[in-house]
Amino acid sequence: MTDAVDAVLDLWLRERPDLDPWPTGLVGRVQRLARFLEQAQKEFLAGHGLEYWEFDVLTTLRRSGPPYELSAGALIRATMVTSGAITNRLDRMEVSGLVERVRDTADRRSVRARLTARGHDVVDTVFPLHIENGKRMLQDLAPEDREPMARLLRTLLESFGDTSLD
Repeated sequence: MTDAVDAVLDLWLRERPDLDPWPTGLVGRVQRLARFLEQAQKEFLAGHGLEYWEFDVLTTLRRSGPPYELSAGALIRATMVTSGAITNRLDRMEVSGLVERVRDTADRRSVRARLTARGHDVVDTVFPLHIENGKRMLQDLAPEDREPMARLLRTLLESFGDTSLD
């Protein structure tokens, strides 16, 4: 069984037999897989009236626990976007009634983003469906391969310093 990355590797081996392109095999597969998964998630979320980035913010706030609010800095770290992007996202989500901005009680100069009742309902409705969609997307992965794959991916993420949300 072969995939598109195998075809790329074969071409490089033909053109540059002096090089061992094994990193291209791993990086290429991770990148292609990320694109496929992101596209499938975007399509799923669009069916629920959400953008991918909205769901990212909603789930980040929801998993933070009561009162379901975070500083812009915490959202930036968790979602891996710029401060300008998070401001734009919060502006749009505030207009749609999914989040509200509240003054930080510890630092009145700061503002925190908080889930609204509507945002809470949306994420609690869609998240279980998202989990089922993930199971569907990964159905060809044998149960005994899940943890070893997760462990290998964790090792790679740790090598880039991705060890926490802070």
